[in-house]
Amino acid sequence: MAAPAPRLISVFSSPQELGASLAQLVVQQAACCLADAGARFTLGLSGGSLVSMLARELPAAAAPAGPASLARWTLGFCDERLVPFEHAESTYGLYRTHLLSKLPIFDSQVITINPALPVEEAAEDYAKKLRQEREKIVAPISDSPKPPPQRVTLTLPVLNAARTVIFVATGEGKAAILKRILEDKEENPLPAALVQPSTGKLCWFLDEAAARLLTVPFEKHSTL
Repeated sequence: MAAPAPRLISVFSSPQELGASLAQLVVQQAACCLADAGARFTLGLSGGSLVSMLARELPAAAAPAGPASLARWTLGFCDERLVPFEHAESTYGLYRTHLLSKLPIFDSQVITINPALPVEEAAEDYAKKLRQEREKIVAPISDSPKPPPQRVTLTLPVLNAARTVIFVATGEGKAAILKRILEDKEENPLPAALVQPSTGKLCWFLDEAAARLLTVPFEKHSTL
């Protein structure tokens, strides 16, 4: 069995400080990847509070790289709700409105689901767009505990093949579940606990409220 991926837990004094450091890390990873001529940087995004966090911090952080660098970015979504893009719960719709409108990134650089398809077909279509067909890399979800119930979600093999995986969690409401994921050795672990990049890095970016129950070592950061 392969050794677990190295895990870095970073705790910040506030979501604002976390967001600034997260944006810098994204830009650094992009620069490292694009150092090779002809390479592209692929960024998989999730929804929730991450949308506003990146919308606030990433445009300024990415600006020094210039449009030529951003033209080599490809954006996709780790988990997308099966709703029209104009729907308030559409992850792509939220990013399009709040982040992509601030960046020189074209629609052709963004890989999206087809929300007009049934969830099984939407997952198959999205997998083809990601140009990987050897294994099931996209799963259709019909019973998500948080509405809307239908989603199109990347599977563990995709996440575990990434160069860098970053989990972001803020707020006291995440504290108990984070303790389970990061400290408890459960017989049937939560899906997030199964994310172990085979050759990449695994990072957790938390604010103090989310990290308040942790007893494992972590790095305390302050950028202000």
